[in-house]
This record gives sequence, structure tokens and C-alpha cells, in this order.
Amino acid sequence: ATIENMYERAEFAKQLGTVIIMIDLVIGYTAIQTMGIWARKNDMILHLHRAGNSTYSRQKIHGMNFRVICKWMRMAGVDHIHAGTVVGKLEGDPLMIRGFYNTLLEPYLAVNLPQGLFFEQEWASLRKVTPVASGGIHCGQM
Repeated sequence: ATIENMYERAEFAKQLGTVIIMIDLVIGYTAIQTMGIWARKNDMILHLHRAGNSTYSRQKIHGMNFRVICKWMRMAGVDHIHAGTVVGKLEGDPLMIRGFYNTLLEPYLAVNLPQGLFFEQEWASLRKVTPVASGGIHCGQM
């Protein structure tokens, strides 16, 4: 869809009384940031579905770590994102998942090699992103 179509759909959702809209990672970074700005102006929550991320984040040799996506989405204005879990479809190493969550939530990141944090980073007043468990998780897996 074009960004104009996305605006129309988001406006329609707002008129219906919903407080949240969902976009997919595959719409592209410019469209994600544009929808992030729209969500702020319209007092809406913006959820990012990470559709397509495994095509480049699961490639250990030449791919891009999901932490990079977490950082970009925080800067783009996303409110919450499927950030992985220790069980289920988006299963990952518990320490690495903790590092993703910290990247989304903490105002300051210290070096923490087990969590995949290789340098310190200060986010200052940049908004947090709520990590969401997803991927077919249910209480029987815990």
C-alpha cells in the first residue's frame, strides 16, 4: 500500500475507536517512521509486526542482528514490537533476548557481552519500546 493508503486505514481504525494500529517491518523504514509520527500526532499506539525480519536477521555470517532493528524501531517511533522469547516461534538465547529487551527499554546500555551489547549507548530521553512476547506462546510452554 502507499503511505496515503496507510493514513486512510489508520484514520478509519481511529474512527472505529481503536487505540492501536499495526504495521509490518516490510513496509520499509521511511514508512515506519512516517507512521510513527502519525501515531504521535493522533494519540495512537503503533505496534510493529516483525514480518520478514528472519530473511536477514537469522543469517549469522552475512545478516543483520535483530538488535539493530530494535534500535532503528526505537528511533522511528514504534511503541511495541515482537521482540522474541525463550520459547516458541521467536525463540532465542535467553541472554540475547534480554539484550534485545534492554535495547528497547533502558535509557542507558552498558557493555554486556553475554547479552550481545558490545558498546555503551545512552538513549537520553528517547521513548521506550515495549517488547511483546509472540510467536504462538501459551502458558503451557512456561
